[in-house]
Amino acid sequence: MKATVSIGSNLGDRLSYLQGAVDALNVATGTQVHSVSSVFETDPVGGPEQDDYLNAVVVLKTILSPQQLLEVTQKIEIAANRVRGEHWGPRTLDIDILAMDNEQFETERLTLPHPRAHERGFVLMPWSELDPDYVIPGHGSVALTLGQVELSGVRKCENLTLVVS
Repeated sequence: MKATVSIGSNLGDRLSYLQGAVDALNVATGTQVHSVSSVFETDPVGGPEQDDYLNAVVVLKTILSPQQLLEVTQKIEIAANRVRGEHWGPRTLDIDILAMDNEQFETERLTLPHPRAHERGFVLMPWSELDPDYVIPGHGSVALTLGQVELSGVRKCENLTLVVS
């Protein structure tokens, strides 16, 4: 199964936290990183006043269920000293599962596809580099949806890259 996740950080060594997430996703049992987008610096959206984020999108190959992948991503966040305090507050690492193939899934802890991905330029811009034709149910393709959101706070970082090792 193909899974697409977004990663973001706005505390500490932001790029190191993102690289750590890519590395951890690549070695987690049942997952393998297939591709990684460019890195984007983005203005914070919602929540308290805080520093800018670095964001990227990662496409994985996985044999895990949505719930199992959620457990893996949350363990990676904890290992990166993620503190779940204020809603939409600053964080060392945030990993959101955006989609898993064409799964439509909803529990108290996880909704697929991600319920706000279609509204977020900081998700859609890197996602469009990797899978512009993915159709977000009810919203159209990633590329089409990208053209319908505000992008002024999203800047590609030409000098920053993430690698799959």
